[in-house]
Amino acid sequence: MTVGMSFKIALKALGRNKMRTTLTMLGMIIGVAAVLTMVALGSGAQASVTDEVRSSGTNLVHVNAGNYTRGGQDVGIPAGRGAATNLTVDDGVAITNNVDGVSYVVESVTERGQMTAGENRFFGRIRGVGYNWPEIYSWSWKHGESFEESQISGRSNVAILGSIASDKLFGQGADPVGQTIQIWNSSFEIVGVTDTATGDQAETVFTPFTTAQDHLQITHLHALVLAAESAGVTSKISVDVTELLRERHGINAEEARIVAAGGGTPDLPLPSTTGGTDMPGGGGGDEESFIIQRGKPKRQVPDDFTVRTQAAQALTKGLYTSAAAFILANLPQLDDVTVDELANTLDKANTTMTALLASIAGVSLLVGGIGIMNIMLVSVTERTREIGIRMAVGARAGDVLLQFLAEAITLSLIGGVAGIVLGFIASDAVTRILEWPTQISPGAIGLAFGIAAVIGVFFGFYPARKASLLDPIDSLRYE
Repeated sequence: MTVGMSFKIALKALGRNKMRTTLTMLGMIIGVAAVLTMVALGSGAQASVTDEVRSSGTNLVHVNAGNYTRGGQDVGIPAGRGAATNLTVDDGVAITNNVDGVSYVVESVTERGQMTAGENRFFGRIRGVGYNWPEIYSWSWKHGESFEESQISGRSNVAILGSIASDKLFGQGADPVGQTIQIWNSSFEIVGVTDTATGDQAETVFTPFTTAQDHLQITHLHALVLAAESAGVTSKISVDVTELLRERHGINAEEARIVAAGGGTPDLPLPSTTGGTDMPGGGGGDEESFIIQRGKPKRQVPDDFTVRTQAAQALTKGLYTSAAAFILANLPQLDDVTVDELANTLDKANTTMTALLASIAGVSLLVGGIGIMNIMLVSVTERTREIGIRMAVGARAGDVLLQFLAEAITLSLIGGVAGIVLGFIASDAVTRILEWPTQISPGAIGLAFGIAAVIGVFFGFYPARKASLLDPIDSLRYE
């Protein structure tokens, strides 16, 4: 007897008593739904935490054109080089291709200017950005959507408004999508309004960086923003990016380092490889920069860029170089400790929640499997005479085993499909009622369906085996 025929017969057999079949599958349905909901809750919570980390910027590295510092002259740190015009799109491509741990590299061009919508005027920041800018800051949207890649490559006059900028130009709560504003004496169509409150982005108007370059008549970038795969690698990325850009910009890496081998004063803050200041071992500066080497100044080739992590920018904002140097000197260690503690806390919370939900789902699946085994044992008893007749007309023990195993698997799989549907409903209900994020992936669906199949085989094998071992003569006599 073929496998296909066994499953057809199984469906007919299960259809003889629909109520009993439905009640038998109920445990499996609840178990599979619990598994799917468990995975959805865990994945959603993890994604939510990841988005929060990303939106806070702890995984970001900022590469800015120029290398200007202030207030470090008193301790031997130069004022810096100022603006530079050789940070380019190609630098971003090189970082993407050569620096490990970077998820996105996004271009940025910034200018302050006047924006006009009808009679409303607003003076603020205008930032030209690349395609993945909303992704790295985990933007949500009040109205509309982000730029399309074709609008960036096509240098289109389109704009995204921060929520405050939108209120200033169009009024509180207005939906300006499709309307136009005047920037740089040109009309820009509004395609979206963000709901982000990150930093000053709510007061910013965003355009494609290519469009901003055209209007400002420049070909270089003011900044590149890098999104790291995890916050724990930002310090390493900043070092790797510094070395790569020095090579690309023709800056001698050895001359650009703060202290030559065997030199330096370990307790003196000095120019930084990450665009601010650092303790001995870093690099940076300008045409007037020098290395303190046993109290004797030495000329140093300057960096024409700065590289800082988001944490570095937050901790040193507004500080003079002499104070910022001491903070930046220990920032990599601070990053590592903070990230490790955060990772451990999240791992423990996730493990605890997963264990709790898994135990609930496991009990439900166990009950469902026992229910299948119980009903199959009853079925074997009820159909003992039928089994004897089949064996009498030529059915082998393997055919009988396959028949009853097919019925158990059919029960389990139908219950699994119904459980998956219920899992989707339950996950959606949790999101709507409790506002708890859920996320169901194809892998989670496959896991739930696979568990259902395994349960059917495991708990159905014993009854099927028992049926296949019945003696044909005794079975024919059974009443």
